Amino acid sequence: MQQLNLQPRGFRTCAKNIGIKDTTLDFTVIASDVPASAAALFTQNRFCGAAIVVGKEQVADGRLQAFVINSKNANVATGEQGLANIREVVHLVADELTLGYGDVLPSSTGVIGRQLPMEKIRQGIHGLGKQMKHGSIEQAALAIMTTDTHPKMRSCRIGNAVLVGIAKGSGMIEPNMATMLCYFMTDANIAPDILHQSLKEAVDTSFNMISIDTDTSTSDTVAIMANGLAGDVDLYEFRCALKSMAIELAKELARDGEGATKLIEVTVEGAASHAQAKRVSKSIVNSPLVKTAVFGSDPNWGRIAMAIGKCDDERSIVPEKVSIAFGDLLVYQGQPLDDDNLGLLQTYLHNDEVAIRVSLGLGDEHATVWGCDLTPNYVHINGMYTT
Repeated sequence: MQQLNLQPRGFRTCAKNIGIKDTTLDFTVIASDVPASAAALFTQNRFCGAAIVVGKEQVADGRLQAFVINSKNANVATGEQGLANIREVVHLVADELTLGYGDVLPSSTGVIGRQLPMEKIRQGIHGLGKQMKHGSIEQAALAIMTTDTHPKMRSCRIGNAVLVGIAKGSGMIEPNMATMLCYFMTDANIAPDILHQSLKEAVDTSFNMISIDTDTSTSDTVAIMANGLAGDVDLYEFRCALKSMAIELAKELARDGEGATKLIEVTVEGAASHAQAKRVSKSIVNSPLVKTAVFGSDPNWGRIAMAIGKCDDERSIVPEKVSIAFGDLLVYQGQPLDDDNLGLLQTYLHNDEVAIRVSLGLGDEHATVWGCDLTPNYVHINGMYTT
């Protein structure tokens, strides 16, 4: 997937600071010039944000024309007032852009348990229609950030069309049917049902395969609009491009995990089922002991064996059939291998990308997940998140 500065036809953006928490960009609207096919997937955390409740209503008909996103405040656990506030945000944006109320999808991310600063938001939305510009999606990628160290954006061509994606997420990340926040825009002509299926396939192989800290956010949303201004595209090429872009963005989120210094890729193969491969790989990438060993370049591969063996629902796993490798360096194959490998392993673990490979010796299924190391800076960031 090439990182080209491409923009799909017919999308306008405004990103600004409205003073929700500090002086950085914290509010953005992305709008299509025409009604668009749309699809979205959301967190399954039962303590979901008000924007999730409203967003599900908005996208139910497979049509949208705008995203409105605020950062620095999640509008979660805010009761009826929180719902009323986000509905007002949607109404205000729809009025400013002369759109139907049902055509605007809202999102909020940030601190939980605080009401949106509605007076600041009202002032920020006033005059928005005249502030929208074509070709400024990069600014939207900045405006959705919270503890991210840099914006995440990708774009590519599919025939005559362009697909662009932006994402944010650095902590409270282990998605279930969605990601932290991610938005795709394309000028390809895609029917809503095909768009939804394509998005689900992409999410299942990307954002649902990453974990920073095992915590599923209350605000996770991944959404896409396809306004059709570039005409039809090859659907197979579109699905492949969307999946590839989603994987790249997912890996970028994992690499930029709070306090992270290394990207961890875990592949489990030789599994009896894909579900088994995913469970075992998630067990490895989520283990605090594995993550801290990677951070300290400690060649303690026994922690991988522990993470494999602790999967209570995987009674079919037989240690003698298992092999464990880091990159191309095999350290266990039914029994420990040469101790000389420990020095080589320690050297390998100093890389900023660490690949852990496991074979269960039970079948032909496999899964790959991504995560990051666990560092003292993660504790520092989250120990002072609201101050």
